[in-house]
Amino acid sequence: MAKNPTISHYGDLGILLQWDFNFSPENLKFLLSAKAKIDRMLNNPGVEVINTYTALLLIYPVVATTRLNDFKRLQEMDFSSLENVSIEQREIEIPVCYDLHFGLDLEFLAKEKEVSIESLIIMHTAPIYTVYFIGFLPGFPYLGGLDERLAFARKKEPRSKIEKGAVGIAENQTGIYPQASPAGWQIIGNCPLTLFNPVATAPCLLKAGDQIRFKSVDKREHEVIKTAVNSGDYKLQISTKNG
Repeated sequence: MAKNPTISHYGDLGILLQWDFNFSPENLKFLLSAKAKIDRMLNNPGVEVINTYTALLLIYPVVATTRLNDFKRLQEMDFSSLENVSIEQREIEIPVCYDLHFGLDLEFLAKEKEVSIESLIIMHTAPIYTVYFIGFLPGFPYLGGLDERLAFARKKEPRSKIEKGAVGIAENQTGIYPQASPAGWQIIGNCPLTLFNPVATAPCLLKAGDQIRFKSVDKREHEVIKTAVNSGDYKLQISTKNG
């Protein structure tokens, strides 16, 4: 794995660091360790450091000379000797209702995969998924770890709108739409949780490095959870460990 990145300016407010490697849990841990090291170096809470599968993006709130100085410091940083940082890793249980009312493509996908709907649900809830990064929409988690038997192409013609909480599959990824939006993924269920709240202390419910396990719930349970979430009474099921 190439440990030292290609570093470039990203508009007037950003610095982009790109690595030449595939995404994997090990490379995600490396990126999060690099992010932690950069955060310590900058010591500037106004600069946001965002990761993708293979890159880190530094976003500055305003045009500043500090960005040019930081660019030089990043060029001098030796990432090849980076030590993995101990990162708190959360395992979170995420309820999903796979009822056909929500699973718009569930029957289609089961037919294409030549499996029963029940088997498809079991395959989707069995893995522990890793949140690689948040993107596309605020709070949208890109999850790795999908059973390869469920991998499927995006829709040729995206839907103009799906409802908040839609759970979808695209290629070898699965994810949750945090709000109503257009959607090109194959929709198989719905999550009643709020993944993005702009007025919360931590607006995004999930973060890179989190481990996710889906729990199948029926329509009644989905409605009960949704009501509890809206009233602020729902308690998220979380366990933590250092990874």
